[in-house]
Amino acid sequence: MTRSPYAATAAPASRRRFLAWTAGAVATGAFGAACSAPGGGASTARAAGASASRKDLTQIGFDYPFTQLPLYSTLVKLSTAAAKKHGAELLTTSDAASADTQAANLTTWVSRKIPAIVSFPMVFEATEAIAERALDAGLIWVTYGGSLEHQSADIQFSFLEGGRLLGEAAAKWANEQLGGKGKIAFLTDSTIQLGRERTKGMVDAFTQAAPGVDVVAQEQAIDPDTGLSKTRAVLAKHPDLNLVLGVTDAAAYGGFKALQQTGRKSADAKTFVGGQDGAAPSLLAIKQGTFYRASAALAPQDIADAVVDVPLAVAAGKKNPGAQIPITLVQRSDGARIDALLAQNS
Repeated sequence: MTRSPYAATAAPASRRRFLAWTAGAVATGAFGAACSAPGGGASTARAAGASASRKDLTQIGFDYPFTQLPLYSTLVKLSTAAAKKHGAELLTTSDAASADTQAANLTTWVSRKIPAIVSFPMVFEATEAIAERALDAGLIWVTYGGSLEHQSADIQFSFLEGGRLLGEAAAKWANEQLGGKGKIAFLTDSTIQLGRERTKGMVDAFTQAAPGVDVVAQEQAIDPDTGLSKTRAVLAKHPDLNLVLGVTDAAAYGGFKALQQTGRKSADAKTFVGGQDGAAPSLLAIKQGTFYRASAALAPQDIADAVVDVPLAVAAGKKNPGAQIPITLVQRSDGARIDALLAQNS
């Protein structure tokens, strides 16, 4: 049996909210969710067998609960286009970051027998029963950002790896530019598996590679407003703070603005901010040569393609139909990559 990667008690919905952040930049961000545990088991085999006869899917339901994120509209646009290429219609929910609303919307889809459902569960345990009912009804169920016991396939992301890439890049910079000394604050998340994996990856990688840098704070922050306020509080105690690493680009961008608002010059040579997602404001700041120096980035087009390709692969009876979305460290030298990611977010 494959256990849900979100086995910990779910946090209240208010702690899962992500606020759009424009600050005069292109307001697009990314927060895909992930864990590296493989999906599968008897339920997967049953679902694939039930679905293999459907060579053509006319409808694919995409349930992404964080509808307030700029990434949501980007993914819907790109996934709609990808589905259209295969003659399918993309349906969406409007969960507004509410686990109860998500459950109601998914239950409606199962009752309507939407042939394929791709869902990013806010509370994996609560979604398990809905996924089981979907399989029992002969529907395709694809879990986004983790694995359920009852599923046809999953779409996975290696966020432990993303955190590691960011932590190592920041440590390398600290060793080269600060002589391995200085102060760092981490903006973390402990509420869901995604956040815990990203946090562990970046904290472990950085502290192991730059042990001489003092960790002066580890603060819960996933959105820009919280990142801003938490970083300002750290700066009140440690005005000589050198590094801020975020579990999301949204939080890290809040830290970036806090440093600017307290007098740090945008191109300060002794400051490093980095995040994870590949959000457009952060990518623009990297491209412009500011002290926002790195992002562990996902490509929205890769995610959108998987939203369509994975259920189609299940319907066609393909072996191992799931997808693993790659994550890449982006820095100022990666100008072409930044431009490509910004184009996908436009």
